[in-house]
Amino acid sequence: MLVADHVLERLREWGVEHVFAYPGDGVNGLVAAFGRAGNRPKFVQSRHEEMSAMQAVGYAKFSGRVGVCLATSGPGAIHLLNGLYDAKLDHVPVVAIVGQTARTAIGGSYQQEVDLHALFKDVASEYLVDVTVPEQLPNALDRAIRTAEARRAPTALIIPADVQELDYTPPEHAFKHVPSSPPSHVWRSSVPPRSELDRAADVLNAGEKPAILIGQGARGAAAEVREVAELLGAGVAKALLGKDVLPDDLPYGTGAIGLLGTRPSYELMRDCDTLLIVGSSFPYSQFLPEFDSARAVQVDADGGFIGMRYPTEVNLVGDAAATLRALLPSLRRKENRGWRDTVRDNVVEWRETLRAQAGVPADPVNPMRVALELSDRLPANAIVTADSGSAANWYARLVDLGEDNRGSLSGTLASMGAGVPYAIGAKFAHPDRPVVALVGDGAMQMNGLAELITLVRYHHEWSDRRCVVCVLHNNDLNQVTWELRSMGGAPKFEESQSLPDVGYADFARAIGLVGVDVTSPDALGAAWDTALSADRPAVLDVRCDPNVPPIPPHTTFEQAKSTAEALIKGDPDAWAVVARGVRTKAKEFLR
Repeated sequence: MLVADHVLERLREWGVEHVFAYPGDGVNGLVAAFGRAGNRPKFVQSRHEEMSAMQAVGYAKFSGRVGVCLATSGPGAIHLLNGLYDAKLDHVPVVAIVGQTARTAIGGSYQQEVDLHALFKDVASEYLVDVTVPEQLPNALDRAIRTAEARRAPTALIIPADVQELDYTPPEHAFKHVPSSPPSHVWRSSVPPRSELDRAADVLNAGEKPAILIGQGARGAAAEVREVAELLGAGVAKALLGKDVLPDDLPYGTGAIGLLGTRPSYELMRDCDTLLIVGSSFPYSQFLPEFDSARAVQVDADGGFIGMRYPTEVNLVGDAAATLRALLPSLRRKENRGWRDTVRDNVVEWRETLRAQAGVPADPVNPMRVALELSDRLPANAIVTADSGSAANWYARLVDLGEDNRGSLSGTLASMGAGVPYAIGAKFAHPDRPVVALVGDGAMQMNGLAELITLVRYHHEWSDRRCVVCVLHNNDLNQVTWELRSMGGAPKFEESQSLPDVGYADFARAIGLVGVDVTSPDALGAAWDTALSADRPAVLDVRCDPNVPPIPPHTTFEQAKSTAEALIKGDPDAWAVVARGVRTKAKEFLR
C-alpha cells in the first residue's frame, strides 16, 4: 500500500464518500490511487478548484458532515482559497488535501512551487501540516478531520508529490512517532454551570417584551427554541445563516434580520426589552436593540464569539440544545400575550406587504415575484441556495422555507459565485432531494455557466435529478449598483456595472439541460412548474428589472439622500429607479 492508497483508505474509514477535486501533477499519486480504489471515495470533478472548495462547503452545510476537497500544488492550491475562506467565515468543517512539489525540489524555485504554509496559514490556522514521511499518517489526516469538526473550521494537509508514492508504513511504538486512534466523530453536549443558567433565567423571566435571535448554531436546537419562545411569548428573528433553523410560516417568526431582513424583525429588535441570542454572531449591531434598552442573554458553543455584538448580561457557553433544555425548567410562562399578539400582527401585515410589492409592475419582470412564485410552489423537501447580490435579498425576504426545507448561501464572506457549487454539493449530500439555486447573472458569468457542465456530468447519478438554477437576468451587477447609489451617492457607472447579454437558457439547452426563457411575469408560475417537474437539471432565464430596489426594512435619511444625489448626478436609470422605488415603498406605507 502506498501513502496515497492509505489516505483514501483512511477517508473511507471516516465515512467520507465524496472528494470535490480537480487533478494536476502535484496530486498524480492520489489521482492514481482513486483508480486503484474503484473511485471510492468518489472523485467529483469540478471545472475549477475554487468550485471544488465551494462544493465541499455546500456539501458540509447540507450534510452535517465534513467536506473534503483536493487540489494540486501551486495554482490549484491558490484557487482553493476563496472557498476555504467561505468555510472559515461561516464556521464549516472542510478538509483540504493539497499537493506540493517533490521534497527534493522544495526551495529550488521549481515549477508550481509556492510557499503553501504562507498561503494557508490564515485560512487553515486551526490545523495545517506537511506530511513528509509515511509514518505521519494516519495521525495527520485524523487530526485534520477531528479539528475541522471540533472547531467548525477548514484545515489543510499538504502532501508532496513524491511522498504520495512512497510505501506506507504505520507509526511505531517508538520515540518521536505519533500514533492515532480509530476514526470517531466529535460531538458537543456541554452545559454551563447551574448558577449561570439561573442568572439567565432571572433575566428572561423579568422581561415583558422578549425577543429571540437565532443563527445557524441553533440548528440542532430548533425544538428547544420553539419551547422557549412559547413560554416567554417571544418573537423570533433569524440571522441569514439561520433562516432554515425554523420554518418561515411560524406566526411569531419575524424572518431575517439586518439589511436583507424584514420590517417585523426590525420592529422586534427596536421595541423589545429582553433579548436571547442563540447560536448567532450576527455582526450588525445597529439592527439589534439600543444598548441601554434591553437586557440580554447569549448562548453559543464557542466562547470566542460570545458577548461580541451586544452588551450581554449573561453569557452561556455550551451546546445550544443541551443548554436550552437545562434552562427551560427555570423559565416561567408569560400569561400576558399582548407582546406576542403585536409580533404576530406585524408579521401578517408584512407578508401582505411583500405580496403587494412583488405585484408592482416592472420591465419586464419584478424579481420579487420570481422569488414569491418559487415560495408558493417549493417542494416540501427541497434545498435552496442563493448567490450573493440582490438574489440574496429576495431569498431572505420572500422564499418561505418549510419544516423540511434547507437553505444557505455564502454568509459572512458573501462571495459571488457560491450559489451553483453549493447546489452541486447539496445534490451530492442529498441525491434524493430537489435543489434550487437563485443566482444573479453576474455570478453566472463568473463561474455558474461552467458549473452547469458539472451538472450535466453527474445528474444521472442522482435519484432525484431536479436541480433548478434560476438566473435573475438583468444585465447589471445590481447589488453594487444600488450600494453606489444609496451609500456613496454615486450614479450607476455603466462601464463597471453593466454586463454583456448572454442567453443562459440557450446555453443550458446547448449542453443538454432544460432551458426555460421567461420574459413576462404571467409566465413565471408555469416556468417554475416546468423546471420543478423536469427529468434533469433546468435553467430558468428570467428577464428581470434592475431598477426594483432592494430597500432595507428601515431606510435611513442618509441612504435616501445619497440615492437622490446619485439620481440627480445623472444616473442612466434615474426615472425607472424613481418609478419603481416609489411604488415599491408605497406598498409598505399604505397598508
